Amino acid sequence: MLKIKPILLTGFASLLVTGIAGQQSQKRPNILWISTEDMSPHLGCYGDKVAKTPNIDRLASQGIRYTNVYTTAAISAPCRAGIITGMYQTSIGCMHMRTTSYRRSADNPLQFTAVPQHYVKAFTEYMRAAGYYCTNNSKTDYQFAKDPVPASIWDECSKSAHYRNRPDKNQPFFAVFNWIGTHESQNWDISKVKTDPKQVNVPPYYPDNEIIRKTLAKMYDNIARLDSVVGALLRELEKEGELDNTIIFFWGDHGDGLPRAKRWLYDSGLNIPLIIKWPDKSNSGYVDDRLISSIDFGPTVLSLAGIPVPAHMQGKPFLGKQAVPPRNAAFAARDRVDESYDMIRSVRTKDYLYIRNYYPNEPFAIWVPYLSNMPIYKEMLRLDAEGKLAGPQKSWMAYSRPPEELYDVKADPFQINNIINDPKYTAVLGELRDRQKEWTLETGDMGHLNEPEMIEQMWPGGIQPVTDMPYFIINSSEDRASKNYRTGGEYTCPMTLGFYCPTHGASMVYAFEERNNPHWLLYTGPLNLKPGTYNIRVKAVRYGYKESEELKGSFEIK
Repeated sequence: MLKIKPILLTGFASLLVTGIAGQQSQKRPNILWISTEDMSPHLGCYGDKVAKTPNIDRLASQGIRYTNVYTTAAISAPCRAGIITGMYQTSIGCMHMRTTSYRRSADNPLQFTAVPQHYVKAFTEYMRAAGYYCTNNSKTDYQFAKDPVPASIWDECSKSAHYRNRPDKNQPFFAVFNWIGTHESQNWDISKVKTDPKQVNVPPYYPDNEIIRKTLAKMYDNIARLDSVVGALLRELEKEGELDNTIIFFWGDHGDGLPRAKRWLYDSGLNIPLIIKWPDKSNSGYVDDRLISSIDFGPTVLSLAGIPVPAHMQGKPFLGKQAVPPRNAAFAARDRVDESYDMIRSVRTKDYLYIRNYYPNEPFAIWVPYLSNMPIYKEMLRLDAEGKLAGPQKSWMAYSRPPEELYDVKADPFQINNIINDPKYTAVLGELRDRQKEWTLETGDMGHLNEPEMIEQMWPGGIQPVTDMPYFIINSSEDRASKNYRTGGEYTCPMTLGFYCPTHGASMVYAFEERNNPHWLLYTGPLNLKPGTYNIRVKAVRYGYKESEELKGSFEIK
């Protein structure tokens, strides 16, 4: 029997910290994220009888399973830009997939990085400022930076990044492990599958034949491998002695890597699994049906860590001392997909899904070369050309779209019966239309701006702006202090050393190491240097800008 649990939390969850670094009365929890790609809730704990996921199912039995979680985009880079910032990708210019592949098929290609508003930061910068050791292993896809991403965002960001690398084992950590084995590209080769194709359920918008069933079976094979990875990560956490003080999140970045799922704003593209396990057993086996958006993840982590959630963040914490009342709608967007422009917006409530197609004259299956690698898509194209598709299969292959779509998601879980013209739903339609318009205005939806015009604002003349080189700010009684803002020098105690960058919204990092790949520390305030010799390196970056030249100085403190 399912146990439905609302906002109330008990045990460990009720003992959450309330301050920032140095102000906590209790030890702050570690937080571990296990994220995966291109996967709807095809898990045993979500009722899927084909899935072989014992480790994930066990995790759900020990924690809370969320059933109404939706991403802000049905493709990785835009939604991950929203997750890392707690902002809608449409509000920060990160909605096109991808910024770094803009015009790649043109004669004069241009790759750019989006430039969010100056106050927009990755939520991990607030974690680091509060004393957390933050690691990412290792996908980024943030749209406002190519790899390597700004050093201000993570203590470590690589395939070897790990919480056990932190120098102080008592330091709390926030660690992310991303699994790419469920990505759509893993469904391209269906020559060998272990899952019985006869056992899979074929959605009504696909034809039912051997190729379709083999592709779906391969998807389940990939999920089974994911489950083994989750088991290994959990065993490792226990071996490291961190299981009893770690909150574990398991989630997917968007829906299945299949046609009409990934890239599309139906539940098949937006609905994702989310499981959260607490160190104690106080919330074991509960099911929570609140509406949650993926941009709520970061603010929720801040709330759980006892770090104030910045007021500009559009995501809402759903756990911790700063938790807010549940959402009554989740919003999503689709814009340029690789080479092809599009613009779709959606509003999802518990009962209905509203979709607005801004390009109704475009075909549903617009040209996306990457998607064309998939056997299931090739098969649908072949059958459509032969006139062998019917019903919802043919509807998705249509050469035009309705300007609006409306679905009763409880009566129609696959969203194949558009009730937009049913007079019985006139009031619902009017309400959701208004919600979509309000969201557009409230969030400053930049999808209404031509992308070349947006790029010109971000990269004037097509040239990436550059972050200014920082300065040393020396607080000392010596008269020469104000003159040595770029060189260092000799000083007597007491003295403090700060850094300043003229670029609006820049973050700064510093290191005392001479090696090529130092551990960059996030600058949060002046350093109180004790007697000794310090070789200091500083650099700055504004998201979307090229990072600054590195400032180096030697300080001898007597």
